Amino acid sequence: MAAVDQITTAAQLFEANLPHCELIEGEIVKMSSAGFDHGSVAFRIAKVLSRFLEQRQLGIAVTAEAGFRIARDPDTVRVPDLAFVRADRVPVGRVKGFFQGSPDLAIEVVSPNDRASEVMAKAQDWLQAGCPLVWVVDPETRTISIYRSRSEITVLSETDTLTGGDVLPGFAVPVAEIFA
Repeated sequence: MAAVDQITTAAQLFEANLPHCELIEGEIVKMSSAGFDHGSVAFRIAKVLSRFLEQRQLGIAVTAEAGFRIARDPDTVRVPDLAFVRADRVPVGRVKGFFQGSPDLAIEVVSPNDRASEVMAKAQDWLQAGCPLVWVVDPETRTISIYRSRSEITVLSETDTLTGGDVLPGFAVPVAEIFA
């Protein structure tokens, strides 16, 4: 196994099997534990999204254990809390290692130790990599920021309804249900 400071590629990161890490432009970034509230909110989103996807068979959802290689030379592997990949983009057979490319929806649940600049940078990385939709879910403010581009950002409160737009047509859930 390579020493942590020698890991510069997605393949090395996968083989090293390090917990709670991303690779940003060839450099390991350790992520702190997210906490109970974070996990609870992420689970509620996963449950609603899973139910929706099972009914419509639009693709698959994955949890934070799945990483996405969104850049090469230097490699960047980002790990969302949840993600959705359209059925027509899911590779046939097993995928050993990281998914090559961005998801169609990246969902980031803000952790207590996250800095706003880091969360914004991650959302921007997803968009730059071609992800058409990013949801940033903030349990502290009980809001969901929807990123469709660098300039098209909508912030929803508990009185609003979260929809899937073109990425998840027909998906709708009251924001309050996410934070129940």
